[in-house]
Amino acid sequence: MKNADVAKRRDEAISRGVGMQTQIYVAKAENSEVWDIEGNRYIDFAAGIAVVNTGHRHPKVVEAVKAQLDSFTHTCHQVLPYENYIALAERLNAAVPGDEPKKTIFVTTGAEAVENAVKIARIATGRSAVVAFGGAFHGRTFMGMSLTGKVEPYKKGFGAMMPDVWHVPFPQDVHGVTTADALAGLNKLFKADLDPARVAAIIFEPVQGEGGFYPAPADLVKAIRKICDENGIVMIADEVQTGFARTGKMFAMEHYGVSADLTTMAKGLGGGFPIAAVTGKASLMDAANPGGLGGTYGGNPIGIAAAHAVLDVIEEENLIARANELGGRLKQRLEAIRSVTPEISDIRGPGFMVAMEFANPANREPDPGFTTRVRLEAQKRGLILLTCGVYGNVIRFLAPITIPDAIFAEAMNILEEAVAAARKG
Repeated sequence: MKNADVAKRRDEAISRGVGMQTQIYVAKAENSEVWDIEGNRYIDFAAGIAVVNTGHRHPKVVEAVKAQLDSFTHTCHQVLPYENYIALAERLNAAVPGDEPKKTIFVTTGAEAVENAVKIARIATGRSAVVAFGGAFHGRTFMGMSLTGKVEPYKKGFGAMMPDVWHVPFPQDVHGVTTADALAGLNKLFKADLDPARVAAIIFEPVQGEGGFYPAPADLVKAIRKICDENGIVMIADEVQTGFARTGKMFAMEHYGVSADLTTMAKGLGGGFPIAAVTGKASLMDAANPGGLGGTYGGNPIGIAAAHAVLDVIEEENLIARANELGGRLKQRLEAIRSVTPEISDIRGPGFMVAMEFANPANREPDPGFTTRVRLEAQKRGLILLTCGVYGNVIRFLAPITIPDAIFAEAMNILEEAVAAARKG
């Protein structure tokens, strides 16, 4: 088989609404490497968009899934429950930041986790409004789209969004948007359009994902916590992309010294298997009546087994420290590239959740064209990169945290070559 032949079949069989960044059809993956159906080998700096933090097919995850397959694959927890679902909830209740007693529910996707967090906040407060941030990404369901702060491709053409969802600016130092600007926007919203007594929740990503890998400043997070406390608002941290050692902490909120009321998670939790969760204060999590939360596949036994293995691997292989080590080495190399590349306008991100932003050196305007050239030049040389950002001018680095040192060094050399090639046009 050839990639081009499969791509043609794909065009004829799959909705064009399912976007694709490459036409590389994978045949095999192992840790930080993938091979396509033509036998070409690539270093994976996407990790399924921060899903396989523990690497493709980690032996411990594979072993746990095989063991679960030999027992049972699905009963629906709401019909015939199983103990490992409860045990995983206990582990997340202990791991998620916050001193108050916590409870957890399991669902299947990050968008579903966000939907349920909003439901919980609304029923617990008796309010309906939700405040989110520009540049945010919270999923492709209608509530997820509505909360997302980026029109194209997520909202364009889909009609009216869900009501009572409001947006304020998110700080982006490189674009001159400060915490003061964000808080002024929130204050103006509360003065002009929205009574804070009607707000059920404020939701934010500790590091914006699709929006451009902009970390939330500490003063913003603490201000949100204070505003929520003063107005009876539920604070929701969307940790779908930031969770599970990616930022050099188990959860990114650990960087801030304050905790959210509800935390959404998915991606890295399952190590490649679909599972998502909402963990939060027990008093909020118990607000819904039985049957109000859950889903047929929520907490599927295969995903639960994989998640237990992921948590074990993070602890046993000390991946939190590894993320900080790799992130430091990555930033050091990026700064060396930046010294000879005026198109690089910013390098940022905690732990191993790092981004490089590009702008035209002449006018400092975002340069998505140059960014795409870097990505394509890297791909030609065997390195898979992801772009992001409202302007499409950011490359995000999401390699598995388990990547071997030699392969990481190889990837850095490819990246340097790709940036140099992109400069030549």
